[in-house]
Parts: sequence; C-alpha cells; structure tokens
Amino acid sequence: MSSVPAGATTTQPGSKYDRLIAAAKAVPTVSTVVVHPCDESSLRGAIESAEAGIIKATLVGPAAKIKEVAAKHTLDISAYEIVDTAPTEAAAATRGVELIHEGKGEVLMKGSLHTDEIMRAVTAKTGGLRTDRRISHVFVMDVPAYTETVFVTDAAINIFPDLDGKRDIIQNAVDLFNQAGFGTTPRVAILSAVETVTSKIPSTIEAAALCKMADRKQITGALLDGPLAFDNAIDLEAARIKGIKSEVAGRAQILVVPDLESGNMLAKNLAYFAKADGAGIVLGARVPVVLTSRADSARSRMASAAVASLLADSRRRHSPVAAA
Repeated sequence: MSSVPAGATTTQPGSKYDRLIAAAKAVPTVSTVVVHPCDESSLRGAIESAEAGIIKATLVGPAAKIKEVAAKHTLDISAYEIVDTAPTEAAAATRGVELIHEGKGEVLMKGSLHTDEIMRAVTAKTGGLRTDRRISHVFVMDVPAYTETVFVTDAAINIFPDLDGKRDIIQNAVDLFNQAGFGTTPRVAILSAVETVTSKIPSTIEAAALCKMADRKQITGALLDGPLAFDNAIDLEAARIKGIKSEVAGRAQILVVPDLESGNMLAKNLAYFAKADGAGIVLGARVPVVLTSRADSARSRMASAAVASLLADSRRRHSPVAAA
C-alpha cells in the first residue's frame, strides 16, 4: 500500500491507516454483526465505522443495555437494527454467530464482551464458524518508523502452535494481505532469537521446515525466509552486517512469531514504544472477525473494521455466486 522503498522511515504517522480507511470507504458497505456493544467505546466504534460508510451495523445484545449506553453518551442509534438477546455475553455471542449463518452479516465484530466468549461461539463444533483452516489472529500494525504496514501473527489465539498450525497461521495472513489490497506476494519473516538453524532452539527448526513447505507449495502466495531475528527481518543494514541475502530480510511485511507470548509482547512493544496503531482481525473462520480491545484508539477500531470490510468485499467479488 506504499510506493516508498521498504524499510525507509515515514514522515506521516498514521498515514497507512488513512489509506486503509479510504480504500474501505471506496468499496460497497459490508454488513456487520456487532456483538454486545454495551459500553461507550465499542458502541461508538461501530457507529463511527458505519457513519464513515465502512460497515452496515446490526447491533446484537440486550437492547435495554445498548439503548442505555447510547443515551448516556449521546449516541444516536435510531438508524440501526437491534437484535435483542438475554443479558449475558454468551447469549449475544451465540445469537451473533447465528445471524452469520442466516446470511445477515459478512463480518462479525466484537463489542464489549470478553474475547473468550465470542471466540467460544465462533469455534464451537456445533453451530460455530469453523472451516478446514486453523483459526488465527493478525495484528495489522501502522508503525510510524516503518514504511510497510506490518502484520504480526499469531499474538492472540494460538498459544503454542505446532508446525501444521503455523502453516495455517502463515497462509491466513498471506491470504489477507493478497485479498485485502495490501499488495501481492508479501515478504514473510519467520522469527526466532537467531537467524541460524540450531537444535537448541526448536523455533529455528520449524522456521526452516516452513520455508521448505513453501518451496513445495504447501504455503502459497508469498516469499518466506527464516529463521530471522527481529533486527535482520526489518532492517536492511542489520541483514547486511549478518551477511543475510534474501528478498525478505530487512524488508519483511508479515512477522510470524514462535508463540503467542512472544507475539503479544512484540505487538504491545510496537504499540507502546513505537507508538504504532494495531488493528486486530481473526481469520480462518467463515467470515472475518474483528477483535477490538478497550484500550484501542478510535483510529485502530475503524482500521480493524476497514481491514475486515476489504477482505469481505474481496470474498464477495470472487465468490462463485458473485461470478455467476
């Protein structure tokens, strides 16, 4: 999404999200089921995304509570359909997933309920939104000091993914990159503590195996390299000093972490030390799932909706029904 050479610094913090949101405004509005928007930030985020023309929101949860929050914070929800549920997070999550099955939404958005509650409904063996692909999470990060929009995965769902799990985690992120308009054939860095393969660090062995899987077309649509340490994944000079020659080193667009703990720390370090905005989206389900946090900025919430909107629009345009 940028014509500036990879690895260079930007001079306009947030500009990547501006372009992302503008791109989402340019596609048809995507029907979005907003689950349990029962606090100001989640309800305001849904309304602002709808008013921006990114989503068409259906509010799902205890109607009295939603109306109470709207009145308290002077939010006009008169234009939005409210699907009333029992006053529990689980009831709202279950009903939200049911509405997806009923064709009432192309995106599922988390409101003020706990992540565990909405993901329990999404991943349920009966009535959930599972596919053959492993469900995973991607942080889409706008780092002011880095030209590229950076994906960090998986930092929220899979705690200690095995090799097969990491294959799906990578493919989910690659498909998002290619389908949502970020570009084509992303550069994927599989991170570890070092850039050489050693039996003492299992993640280096898995990184090497994943690269070979890409060679054998078990992972498609991207350029992979690993293991790479963080510095030589995102800094060309660090890669040059280490003598690493690859199309990925120093110019990575997708950062694949060894486990959830390291990924969560990396994403939050970028957010708090590098002042990055981080949009969050869950992939591998029947529809994109927008995961937001109470600490998310308004820009991050809208960017999350924008990413999901662009992905849903791409799926809509390339589905067999749309092509017929």
